[in-house]
Amino acid sequence: MQIALFQPDIPQNTGTILRLCACLGMAAHIIEPAGFPVSDRHFRRAGMDYLDHVSITRHDSWTKFEDWRAAQGYRLLLFTTKAASDYRDFHYQTSDILLFGRESAGVTDAVVEAADARLVIPVMPGLRSLNVAMSAAMAAGEALRQIRNPSGPPDCGPQD
Repeated sequence: MQIALFQPDIPQNTGTILRLCACLGMAAHIIEPAGFPVSDRHFRRAGMDYLDHVSITRHDSWTKFEDWRAAQGYRLLLFTTKAASDYRDFHYQTSDILLFGRESAGVTDAVVEAADARLVIPVMPGLRSLNVAMSAAMAAGEALRQIRNPSGPPDCGPQD
């Protein structure tokens, strides 16, 4: 299970997501161009000392990321407000890449078309969306819950 960020433009969100990846043992991918240098102090502060504990791969472009993904055979799951499939109803696999778009503009049409699935985290009517770092945490939590316990919670039997 991996997380990819498409052209992230807020360093604090990226740092927070990389910290999440470190804590959950997930590899991270940054698809360039990012809207900030990796040396950005906000990025470093949000990631803290966790950045040394996460596998980060930077891809120079969407095309290079897609070439790499195709060679690996990984499934790409795009989290977007423009999807109809609830992320909680999707069946995740260990080889999935959870993809999150740029905070200011989402993803391009080419990214949408390349995705194997488009998933939404439902929010209350009239509200736009969650913060991307919060969305990544929710998506990773659900995906890992399913993978680590694919049959659901154990049946504890009758209670006395």
